[in-house]
Amino acid sequence: MTMAGLTRDDVLRAVGHADDVTIAKIIASGATVTELAEAQAWLANDEPLMNAGKPLATGRARELVDILSEFEPSEDDEPGEPGRAALPQEQE
Repeated sequence: MTMAGLTRDDVLRAVGHADDVTIAKIIASGATVTELAEAQAWLANDEPLMNAGKPLATGRARELVDILSEFEPSEDDEPGEPGRAALPQEQE
């Protein structure tokens, strides 16, 4: 049994607001929902996972880590900077 690839809805549920290019890159990776969840776990908790002896993400999960780390704003970025992720804004 093969696992289905990610859909746009899967990506949006997992990462919240994302631009179309980032969504397309994630879907094009061929990753599964499980691999996306693994990538997000590494981004959120890399030190605890390494300390627990987990091997570094590889394959499609590693590709997703790279994509998502480009997507996430760094501390130096201004909120809403073009080409960067911003938290969803309330509609006025």
